[in-house]
Amino acid sequence: MDRRAFISVLTGGLLAAPPRASGQPSSTKLPLVGSLASGPKSTGPSILAGPLAALGQVEGKTFVLETRYAEGRVDRLPALAGELVRLNPAVIVTWGVEPLEAVLKATNRIPVVMVGSNDPVAMGWAASYARPGGNVTGVTFGGSELAGKRLGLLRETLPGLSRVALLRDPATLPATVQQAESSARALKLRLEIFAVKTPADLSGAFKAAVKGRADAMLVIESSMLTAQRARLAELGIQNRLPVIGSLRLSAEAGLLMSYGVDLPHVAQRIATQVDRILKGARPGDLPFEEPTKFELVINLKTAKALGLTIPPSVLAQADEVIQ
Repeated sequence: MDRRAFISVLTGGLLAAPPRASGQPSSTKLPLVGSLASGPKSTGPSILAGPLAALGQVEGKTFVLETRYAEGRVDRLPALAGELVRLNPAVIVTWGVEPLEAVLKATNRIPVVMVGSNDPVAMGWAASYARPGGNVTGVTFGGSELAGKRLGLLRETLPGLSRVALLRDPATLPATVQQAESSARALKLRLEIFAVKTPADLSGAFKAAVKGRADAMLVIESSMLTAQRARLAELGIQNRLPVIGSLRLSAEAGLLMSYGVDLPHVAQRIATQVDRILKGARPGDLPFEEPTKFELVINLKTAKALGLTIPPSVLAQADEVIQ
């Protein structure tokens, strides 16, 4: 599977197929699968086609696909969710917190497979991980403890590290921030939090971090911040501030490094849940799944631009090194 294509779906959609116009009739014989994402249309190849086909689910043969993209306009999500719900799909896949919330406001009946939220129980979307009980199941992107792992990688990469700026979207789950704060205390690091509501806030946040003498930055990636990964990379280099994120594509876009879930593995789990729902399973009976595979990606081009030498001990942990 093409990793780049899967990562792009976080701000793209289920498959790289053009969406039908709202209300356009689809096959009456095949179940409909909906997909809602907050970002732009994906331009890569299909990212769930392979895993679904391996399970016997082929778009156009066993199911019909309807995709909706907010194109970065989160305010459009409620209307797009309503469009999908009115089509009465067999299941809707949502990419990120904002699309999920929009769909849940539109329906409590249609099965939903969510991707990316850390704690659906804490957010009230499920009674438990083992038995969600409602109309939502899905695959999370790992626990909030991953923020601590990223801080540890920064500490190992930058031996003199003492101050870290944490960049977050206010939509970020509080538990993720709290875990980062706890990990920073354990590592004897000073953590300063910068909340950015819009892309226009990014430049000011970086300037404030530098003024506060931050040695590095940890980005808690949301739909909005993920869509701004190229800008984050640019600002990191301009301000000579090493930045770590959670998604491979962020490191590929120019962040110093990323540490997070192995996305092809997540894609397989998403496909399995969609397949089971299409075959009659109820989402409330399907356990939420947490990833078991993680990957570290290091961008040596960015390290060179920042004047950094990555220690051999960190390079040895990398799943991929971008030259």
